[in-house]
Amino acid sequence: MSVVEQVSFVVVIPARYGSTRLPGKPLAMIGDKPMIQHVYERAMLSGASKVVIATDDPRIEQAVAEFGGDACMTRDDHVSGSDRLAEVCESLGFAESDIVVNVQGDEPFISPENISQVALNLAEHSDCVMSTLSTPIMDDEEVFNSNVVKVVSSLEGKALYFSRAPIPWQRGAFEKKQVSSSEFCQRHIGIYGYRAGFLAEYVKLPPAAIEQLESLEQLRVLANGHHIHVEEAQEVPGLGVDTEEDLQAANLYYRQHQL
Repeated sequence: MSVVEQVSFVVVIPARYGSTRLPGKPLAMIGDKPMIQHVYERAMLSGASKVVIATDDPRIEQAVAEFGGDACMTRDDHVSGSDRLAEVCESLGFAESDIVVNVQGDEPFISPENISQVALNLAEHSDCVMSTLSTPIMDDEEVFNSNVVKVVSSLEGKALYFSRAPIPWQRGAFEKKQVSSSEFCQRHIGIYGYRAGFLAEYVKLPPAAIEQLESLEQLRVLANGHHIHVEEAQEVPGLGVDTEEDLQAANLYYRQHQL
């Protein structure tokens, strides 16, 4: 039995119908399946003991039922995916020690290996309350793109800081919008592992000033003195879908790779 098989974890996929840039995004078709089904099926390959789609919309609930998935209806007034996740943990009676991996509902090509990697890392690091992944930034423009969240970690693999700004600052190069070395430039991948008990505690914490300044929810964890484990992803992250252009690219990728 592999180490991953010995770690029990649940995947929860928050899925909202409302989207400013792409309304009805979870039900957008990629090939012959709605996007949320692609995410669900990829998550099922991760070794998770259970995969749940958390939604506040009956249209998504119906679509999930039609492809045989498991949906949990939640309130429609959550301000974040973490709040929705916490409601699911409470509704389904998860134990405080249960590991829950939050997979975004707009990642139709997410790697099952990356999902299990997050769960395993959290299980192996009891001094961390969360786990996540990063990947090297190879494009200089991404370093200066505020939509690309960067992360700097300690030698022990604990997050020191997340930012929309280019970090760590490469003195002498960044002033010229140049990157002298991409070795330390890591893009944060928006997948998280939590222990259910900490998730319940986390959503009760008031937003931190630095969290509001950067508009990055994970900074609330660091601001309150907790540790987040970060490791470079085993697999290169797949295409995410935020816009109509992304959806077209996803369909092209799907056809080209005959998925």
